[in-house]
Amino acid sequence: MSESFDRPEIPATGIMSGLDEDDRRLLGDYGEFLPVHPEQLLITEGKEQDSLYFIISGTLHVHTDTKEKRTLVARVCGGETLGEVNLFDPSTASASVTAKEFSQVWKANRDDLEQFTSAYPEAAARLLTGILAEMSKRLRRMNEKLATREAEAAFQSFWS
Repeated sequence: MSESFDRPEIPATGIMSGLDEDDRRLLGDYGEFLPVHPEQLLITEGKEQDSLYFIISGTLHVHTDTKEKRTLVARVCGGETLGEVNLFDPSTASASVTAKEFSQVWKANRDDLEQFTSAYPEAAARLLTGILAEMSKRLRRMNEKLATREAEAAFQSFWS
């Protein structure tokens, strides 16, 4: 992949799928496009984090680190997002994010998105619907994983 970086366009995928081309172009003006190079840290675990990151291209790893090891939490690629929770409940990052290859990211903080919401309320409603849909899918997946683990633990304790 080329590492040249002109202002890319926000594609109509993931949370952006409900926005038309003009809305995505306008939204791009309310944040910033970032080139992220291989092994570059985008988010640092434990540091203040108040932004939404939309991955345009590339692959990033979400991970937690201890002195002993690095634990991969997730891989995120084009069309996926990071940081949605902290838009609504600002806090510190629960994990770090590192680029595994050259990536293009659009970043917007809460103020950026509030300004977009004031200027373009209908488009902002579609964006928020996309964010909430993504958060709901993640919550549902986590609930399924938890239920599976609890069922496995119950089965193990029954046979132990």
